[in-house]
Order: sequence, then structure tokens, then C-alpha cells
Amino acid sequence: MLKKLYLTRHCEAVGQAHDAQLTKQGMQQAEVLADFFSTIQVDRIISSPYKRAIQSISPFKMKTGVPLETDERLTERVLSNENLEDWFEKLEASFEDMELRYAGGESSLEAMKRIIEVLEEIIQSDVETSIVATHGNLLSLALMHYGGDFGFENWKNLSNPDIFLLEIDGDQIVIERVWASEDIKEIL
Repeated sequence: MLKKLYLTRHCEAVGQAHDAQLTKQGMQQAEVLADFFSTIQVDRIISSPYKRAIQSISPFKMKTGVPLETDERLTERVLSNENLEDWFEKLEASFEDMELRYAGGESSLEAMKRIIEVLEEIIQSDVETSIVATHGNLLSLALMHYGGDFGFENWKNLSNPDIFLLEIDGDQIVIERVWASEDIKEIL
């Protein structure tokens, strides 16, 4: 059975905290996301419990009535529990050394394992089409796992929101970026 997983990065938010809300533009983006998904028969929505991820997919949920589940394994990756002035360089290094871990944080490999557990459970289920609402770093690590060549430069080029479609047919996986951030600028 062909499985479709729409890996969705949240819309523009006011910050990185777990309770950070979407900006005014982010709320408009969420409405555009709802319109985008409205032509797709979605069976399941699974989201990070972070407010910005839930708010990003809630307009679609409200329009369709598809239940929204949350999963702690989809939360934002913690690079460190310390304030890292050079966090950008440290994040880049963590893409190059998957086991690199900073104080109080998790390695790329640990974060990747979390999201892959969720995705593999979806793939093994009877559900055909799912939306997975998460965060940029986790989404990047999932694409790295399934696509191999997705790295730090690709992460830098993600938009808020962003959507990648994983089509899984047996052992074959096709990855396609289905969100054109330029298109949303024309709408907003």
C-alpha cells in the first residue's frame, strides 16, 4: 500500500519556547496551509505538542474534522540547555558529527531516532495519508535519514512553513518538496 507522509514545518512563530505562538503572519500562513491540504484526503494528523506546531495545523483540523494527535517525540530538538552564543556554528557541526552533543542537549542521532520512530510507526500502520507537524531541525534529520544528502545547507533553506512529501511504496521512498515559499508570499 502506498503511504504518503506530509512532513510539515510549523509556520512563523514569535520564538523557540514550547509555548511560543504563531505571529500574525504565521496565523495567515496556517490558513494557507489549510487550503493547501484541503485538496488531499488526509487520514491522520500528528503534531509536536509545541503550540506553534499545533497552531500551524489547527485551521486544517477545524475545516476537516480530522483528529489531531500530539506526540512528544516530535518536539523541537534541544541543542543545549545553555545559551550558546555560537549556536549556529554548533548546529552546523552537529550535522557533520551526528553523535556530537552539547551540555544538556541531544545529538542529531538521538533526535533523528525520535522522529524516525514516529514515522516508522505511521508507515507500519493502516493509515494511507498523514500530516506530521514538527520543527525544522527534526524535519531535516528525517529527510537526512530517508534521503541521505539532506544537510545543514538544506536546513538553512527551509521556510516557515515548509512541506515535504514522503511517498513510501514497499522499500521505495520518494521525497519531494511540495511547498513553494515564493507562492505564499504572493498570497499574503
